[in-house]
Amino acid sequence: MSISRRQFLRAAGVAIALPPLESLARVRGAEARRRMVCICAPLGLHPAYFLPQQAGRDYAITPYLEIVQDFRKDFTIVSGLAHPGMSPGSAHQASASFLTGAPGAGRPGFRNSISLDQVVAESIGDQTRFRSLVLAGEGGGLSWTRTGAQVPAETSPSKVFARLFLADSPEEIRERARQLSEGRSALDDVSAKAKALQGSLGHDDREKLDEYLTSVRELEKRLTKDELWFRKPKPKVDAAAPKDVLNAADLLGRTRLLFDLTVLALQSDSTRLVTIMLGGSTFAPPIQGVTLGHHDLSHHGKDPGKLEQLKIVEIEQMKLLKEMLGRLRAVQEDGASVLDRTMVYLGSNLGDGSSHSIKNLPVFLAGGGFKHGQHLAFDPQTSPPLCNFYVSLLQRFGLPLDRFGTSTGTLTGLEMAG
Repeated sequence: MSISRRQFLRAAGVAIALPPLESLARVRGAEARRRMVCICAPLGLHPAYFLPQQAGRDYAITPYLEIVQDFRKDFTIVSGLAHPGMSPGSAHQASASFLTGAPGAGRPGFRNSISLDQVVAESIGDQTRFRSLVLAGEGGGLSWTRTGAQVPAETSPSKVFARLFLADSPEEIRERARQLSEGRSALDDVSAKAKALQGSLGHDDREKLDEYLTSVRELEKRLTKDELWFRKPKPKVDAAAPKDVLNAADLLGRTRLLFDLTVLALQSDSTRLVTIMLGGSTFAPPIQGVTLGHHDLSHHGKDPGKLEQLKIVEIEQMKLLKEMLGRLRAVQEDGASVLDRTMVYLGSNLGDGSSHSIKNLPVFLAGGGFKHGQHLAFDPQTSPPLCNFYVSLLQRFGLPLDRFGTSTGTLTGLEMAG
């Protein structure tokens, strides 16, 4: 007898968040409260202004790193890494593989795999109201499920703020209660139909059915926890609700809102996983001295005038990163700063926007409990997989994984603090 997943799960179409139990968080302890923010600059970061020439701890500061030099002991720069299997002809589409490492992005028949953040979400997502936040300055986000489906990105900070911190209206409460009730009814119906079929199935179909029932049980667990969060008041924060920046050219204004929202979400422990796809507008941003769009500037062709304007734009972006790092470092939690507990990763799918290079990808990692203050330089001609870096991040969460994507191990030289 042939059984499709749709037959059993078609009635369970309610998207259900996976919230935590407070007692579970207490048992696991404050040390387990680790966080991660992954940020992609889809147009790259100009290598000459970002990457140091020297390896080790005594590297000469670059123009972009000079902006964050107050955090020099709190961050590591990595150069020479790449995702295997990518094509310069699909360099922009490679943003789909930024956090997955899946080869062949942009080519016909490409199918993505699970992203770094969602692997972690499967392990710790039950400890917070929201498993993760997927944010974007425009367009799609960075997160992908285990089946290779893109997680929808939030582009409206005001709506995300409302979901995180504002009390629901009576109408919203009734609608959520209805969704939860329908979700439970759907799962009950799925379970009943599955049990009725068990005795008439062959061995192979029983195995398939067991897989489906495992999925149902996981949904039941999520639904139970979601109901607990539904009855729990949202956290209060000392911040006004943001107003969305409607000007598509104002990439700094949009980025600032996303960074501010990220800090509030982490401080309130509403989530511990955030991904951010930065914008890359073709319109000139409202920045003094800039007359061309960021996309045009990133494809500068070594034109001195464009390079100077690009430098202005990307330095302003680094200033926003500095502000976020400062706010995370200022908040103390159980004898450590929130930055100490948060891996803040800034990178790109492009090593050089102008040449569409997919080699020598920029990596900036701050916080998270690593031994920082260095430039780890690898040979871009024999690039270690960027996924080796990701394995190191996964292990910092305590996950017993030694492989992810195209990895061959962990990243040499990136060590955890004591």
